[in-house]
Formats: sequence, structure tokens, C-alpha cells
Amino acid sequence: QVQLAESGGGLVQAGGSLRLSCAASGRTFNNYRMGWFRQAPGKEREFVAVISRSGGSTYYADSVNGRFTISRDKAQNAVYLQMNRLKPEDTAVYYCTAGARAGEYDYWGQGTQVTVSS
Repeated sequence: QVQLAESGGGLVQAGGSLRLSCAASGRTFNNYRMGWFRQAPGKEREFVAVISRSGGSTYYADSVNGRFTISRDKAQNAVYLQMNRLKPEDTAVYYCTAGARAGEYDYWGQGTQVTVSS
């Protein structure tokens, strides 16, 4: 069992930056691939980024590639999402997720709101 808690959301102007954090409980943190998804009002939840168990491999949605960076700290049982050059269309609730197998996401956090003003 893994419990996830996101933090770091807020209101920022377009072009600004935010860093989201996700704290994971449990000693099996290193067994999971970690990812971020987001959901904007009236839209379906969409993939943002994922990082491998080792942290050596990452993958991003085209819409954020080159602007967002996912990372993980095994000692802190945490995963981060550094978001730069934010755009109004990045406005959404951002969710942290953990999955044991590729393409599967078994655990989800409660989400943190990110609002980008134009």
C-alpha cells in the first residue's frame, strides 16, 4: 500500500514557475514507477510525466516536454514536478500517481490545484 500527498500548487502568472512535490508513504516506494497527471475543468484526466523506478528514465506529454521536469528522491520517498514557462492552459488539478507496471497506475493522491493567470 502506498499513500501519496501532493503539495506546492498555487496561483502563478503566465511564464512563471512552480514546483510540485509528492510525498509517498511506505517502504516500497522504490518498487513503483511514479507519475503526474492533471485534470482541467470539464476535461478528462491526462498524462503529464512519468519516471522509472531508478529515476534514470523519464517520459513527458508533448504539451509539457521541454518545460516540465520530473524527478524523484529515494531517500525522501518523494517525487517532484518542476514546471517552468507556465501557460494558462496548464491550469488544472495535478495528481501524483504510483504504478507497479508500465501503463498501470495503482495509487493516486488527492491532487493540488495549479492556476496560471494570463
